[in-house]
Amino acid sequence: MKDVKTTLLNRRCIRRYEREDIPSEMMGFIYDAIRNTPTSYNGQQFSVIDIDDQPTKEKLYELTGQKQIKTCRHFLLFCADYNKISLVAEAKGIDMPDFAHTADGVIVGIVDATLAMMSALTAAESEGLGTCPIGYARTAAPEAIARLMKLPPKVFVVCGLAIGIPREMPDLKPKQSADLVVYHNTYRQDNLVPELLQYDQQIREYNATRAGTKSNNDWVSHIISYYKEAMDYHTLDALRRRGFDMCR
Repeated sequence: MKDVKTTLLNRRCIRRYEREDIPSEMMGFIYDAIRNTPTSYNGQQFSVIDIDDQPTKEKLYELTGQKQIKTCRHFLLFCADYNKISLVAEAKGIDMPDFAHTADGVIVGIVDATLAMMSALTAAESEGLGTCPIGYARTAAPEAIARLMKLPPKVFVVCGLAIGIPREMPDLKPKQSADLVVYHNTYRQDNLVPELLQYDQQIREYNATRAGTKSNNDWVSHIISYYKEAMDYHTLDALRRRGFDMCR
């Protein structure tokens, strides 16, 4: 097992996997790490679907276009989930408030599911497995994926995580410096632009020289193009139809 420092600082996204199974004790460790995730109020407002059935992974690949979903051994879908507590509230005759219809309710579910995903990622990476978080599982076809996964009302996909035996080891991607990420006591008051432009250029150089597929993408233009594309998704409409209406 890798130590914590190596696990966290040498992590990279793996998109190509070997076909071999992951030992059951490793998956059990990942499940336990998920279960022990810190959550808001200890409400545990999340659930996880572990997909190891190849035809189902193929269907998810068709919906998302993310090839690592069909090549990984386990694809975990992390969901915000207010269904479980609603069921118990009804069984005990407790009135369930419309918390899921508030911005805070949606955020709580998203944060809980995301923390659970990071618990799973860290556990898997510490065992020498490869991982790749996939946010596109949330936006590509939310209603089609909800039907495929048979999600009840008050449950929606937040993110996915591909897990498998790595078949590749990509170059470590540059990240923003600690000075650009961690501030002290207040938000930074000086001019961030020169350092951000330097990072933007660093990403361009990385993309042009990295092993494997190369591109001329910088940081800011590439990410903003994603923002523009994401604005065409109908994620909010899908959330409303699944019982998460923040506009009530």
